[in-house]
Amino acid sequence: MSHPMKHDPRGLHRLPLALCLALALSGASLWSTAARAASNDNNVEWAGLFHDQGPLYDSAAEPTASTAVTLTFRTFKGDITSANIKYYDSADGQFHWVAMHWAANDATGTYDLWQGTIPASSSKKYYRFQINDGSATAWYNAAGITSSEPSSGDFFIIPGFKTPAWMKNGVMYQVFPDRFYNGNTGNDVTNGQYTYAGCATEQHAWGTGVTANVSGCNSEVFFGGDLAGVDQKLGYIKNTLGADIIYLNPIFKSPTNHKYDTADYYTVDPAFGSNATLQQLVSDVHSAGNGPAGYVILDGVFNHSGDSNCWFGAQSYGTLSCPHQGAYQSQSSPYYSYYTFQTWPGSYSTFFGIPSMPKLDYGASGSATRNQIYANSGSVVQTWLAQPYGIDGWRLDAAQYLDAGGNNGSDATNHQLMQELRTAVKSVNPNATIVGEYWGDASSWLDDGAEWDGAMNYNGFTQPISEWICGVDESGNSASLLPSGLDSWLHGTRADLPIDVQQTMTNFLGSHDTSRFATRCGGDIWKTYLGLIFQMTYVGTPTIYYGDEYGMQGGADPDNRRTFDWSQATTSNTAVALTQQLIRIRNDYPALRTGSFMTLLTDDTHDIYAFGRFDQGNRIAVVLNGTGNTETVTVPVYELSMTNGSQVTDLLTGNKYTVSGGNVTVSVEGHYGAILAQ
Repeated sequence: MSHPMKHDPRGLHRLPLALCLALALSGASLWSTAARAASNDNNVEWAGLFHDQGPLYDSAAEPTASTAVTLTFRTFKGDITSANIKYYDSADGQFHWVAMHWAANDATGTYDLWQGTIPASSSKKYYRFQINDGSATAWYNAAGITSSEPSSGDFFIIPGFKTPAWMKNGVMYQVFPDRFYNGNTGNDVTNGQYTYAGCATEQHAWGTGVTANVSGCNSEVFFGGDLAGVDQKLGYIKNTLGADIIYLNPIFKSPTNHKYDTADYYTVDPAFGSNATLQQLVSDVHSAGNGPAGYVILDGVFNHSGDSNCWFGAQSYGTLSCPHQGAYQSQSSPYYSYYTFQTWPGSYSTFFGIPSMPKLDYGASGSATRNQIYANSGSVVQTWLAQPYGIDGWRLDAAQYLDAGGNNGSDATNHQLMQELRTAVKSVNPNATIVGEYWGDASSWLDDGAEWDGAMNYNGFTQPISEWICGVDESGNSASLLPSGLDSWLHGTRADLPIDVQQTMTNFLGSHDTSRFATRCGGDIWKTYLGLIFQMTYVGTPTIYYGDEYGMQGGADPDNRRTFDWSQATTSNTAVALTQQLIRIRNDYPALRTGSFMTLLTDDTHDIYAFGRFDQGNRIAVVLNGTGNTETVTVPVYELSMTNGSQVTDLLTGNKYTVSGGNVTVSVEGHYGAILAQ
């Protein structure tokens, strides 16, 4: 079904004056004749079609219930006879149609821009476009262009849902505290300081091997990194690099170096400092006195506790003492309901079968576990968000697994937990962020506006980028992508998500759970350069795992958690200098943060990938060269409405180029890129 077009000034301006007069005198429908005259080939030119939810194409990416949303759609000039928005409204469960009208031509005269408005209401909506050229029809939605109507992949409108602007506009730096910097040698864990799970602690010298001297005891190897060390190196993170969001791997009391087996959620581990040390660190990150005012995200390990947690009580270490018996020690424990026992005490639900990580049982809404973890003002989640700490958000470890009764998550209970947790977080700080850990398609936690703000973008960034640049997946297994496959993967993973979620997905080259990017890429520093350029220009929050900015090496866990080499932490290291330059460029151009994304070139033969980022202020073409050779690339920048004779500047080199014939031709070094801005 399509609505008749009411008027088409484009076509009218092309009709000879005599014909206009004749039509007027005969009483014929001037507008419909003009529409037919403007496009008589009954063929929608797919190459001209474009819409996304960037600021030039969507009037309100984060509308309130009282905000109407005006959508703009691009076609080749004179190509179509009508266009419509078809949207599904969750309020009435019905589809609705909005006829679009011609609004303008683009600056080059190559394109027509059509507009239509979806009326304001509080309900979630999903929309697609129907484009008609006479008898021919095409459909366009977030997933792409089709000749028949799609049944999925529509664009999202979620009134009242906002993701934090600071996440959209920031750059994150991830720190594994024990391995970053030793700011206070007085709290170092020493050899044999305590024994946990049969392993005595080992103190290793900074820069030496991460593997334990005793087989199977890697988790008890300590180097002395701490929160004071992070605080003392804020000048490097915030000034030298320019990152403004710090994500800390777990910092709460735990017997291991990784601290994913929490012993006490209310106490900073003494090897990392004290609660006061954290308070000082957060204050210093928030300060604008040492670089950009920043934000702190803590790692929330809420699927499971450690077995030394007083709530459980199966293990002890050091001077740990508990006010009550734990669930493992007594079925009368006040914490017995926090866990799921098949046969008490020896058989209980765990995280991936790891006995030292007993799974928390969240029970029904209002349960003691829910109140302890997030629902009460004195809960773990709310305590650290509130003053005097004032952290800015939580990264949720193993987030899909949280559940009740020992179940494995990804179910209705898990989604209920996440909705309740969001309510709790936003009640303390509406501007705080919630980042879920999920390695696949996380859309079921992200597309309703009621759970997470974003997720760790393994699926939509880390894996495809690793396959294209390094020829292996994030785990180092052989896998490769050509630019066309890369673009298809990226497009599909963006289409799964609302636009403001796309902009807060954390895009990292590697993490504490993958081998190092530089190692996956065979130690070729130029591939790190290419990864950094991609990361800082793509849609989402760039996230640097400490050391990746200088090409730190490392295989699988624990080798991916080596100590930071501070001799590299200077702009005399070319990768660090490039990181600084890229973050400055990203900060200077909002188009790289919240602008539209448009694919410009997928050249599988020459391994070139180019895309555009643009908004009201700037048009930017990013060209990435996946080969080891210098390549000459002709980029169709007319698609970004760059006019002939205008200049672009490569923000990486300062070289200037002139648009000619709708194109810019540039020379790009191997495993490098160009960022062409105007």
